[in-house]
Amino acid sequence: MGTLGAILKHPDDFYPLLKLKMAMKHAEKQIPQQPHWGFCYTMLHKVSRSFALVIQQLGPQLRDAVCVFYLVLRALDTVEDDTSIATDVKLPILISFHRHIYDCEWHFSCGTKDYKVLMDQFHHVSTAFSELGKGHQGAIEEITRRMGAGMAKFISKEVETIDDYDEYCHYVAGLVGLGLSKLFHASQLEDLAPDDLSNSMGLFLQKTNIIRDYLEDINEIPKCRMFWPREIWSKYVNKLEVCFLPFFVLISGNI
Repeated sequence: MGTLGAILKHPDDFYPLLKLKMAMKHAEKQIPQQPHWGFCYTMLHKVSRSFALVIQQLGPQLRDAVCVFYLVLRALDTVEDDTSIATDVKLPILISFHRHIYDCEWHFSCGTKDYKVLMDQFHHVSTAFSELGKGHQGAIEEITRRMGAGMAKFISKEVETIDDYDEYCHYVAGLVGLGLSKLFHASQLEDLAPDDLSNSMGLFLQKTNIIRDYLEDINEIPKCRMFWPREIWSKYVNKLEVCFLPFFVLISGNI
C-alpha cells in the first residue's frame, strides 16, 4: 500500500502526522550551524531509527544533550558489536571510552556503513559534547563509564542464566533510562525518576529486541554472541538454532 492508500485507510492520522512533520521542520531550523552539530544530527537520523524523531521534539538544550548522549552510546555499542576487533584491543577501549569523549581528536575506526562514519569522525561528537553544560557532561560520562565496564565484563562471559540476562540488559539498556532521567534532571525539567523504574523500562525494551533478533543473530556471519539465555530456551529445545524450524519438524524429533 502506498502513502496515499495508507492515508485514505486511516484519515484520522493525517492531521497529527502533518503536525509532526511541521514540528520536525521547525526543529531542524534550530540545529546549530557549526559543522560538528550538523554532523551529529545527520548521523542521529542515520543510526537511530525512530529515536531521531522523538529527540527532535525536545527543547534545544535538552535536545542537544540527548543527541550527543545517543551518539556516544551508539559509538560504544559499535565497538562492542564489531567482532573483527581482537578482545585485547576491545576491552581497554570499552573501559576507557568515557575518557575518550573529552578528547576532540580521538577516533577509532570500526563498524560498517554509517556506524563506520560515526566512528571515523567521532571528533565531531566529542566537540559537541565539549559544548554541553557540566551537568549534562557529567551524566553522559557516568553512564558511558558504567556501560563500557559492563560491556567489557560480558565480552568473555556468556549470557547463560536469567540473572546474566538481567545484568547484561541493565548495562546496555537500563543505564540508558537512568542517563535520560539524569539529563532531564540536569535541565531542571524533571525530578530524578527512581532508578528501578528507569532500569525496568530499559530491560523490557532490550529483552524485546533480543527475542525479536535471535534468528538474525544466529545467521550472522561471522558468528556473533547470543544474548537470549540458555536457562530460558533450553526448557523447549536442545539447541537455540532449531527454535525457528517448523512445528512439525520439532515434534518429529528429527533434529
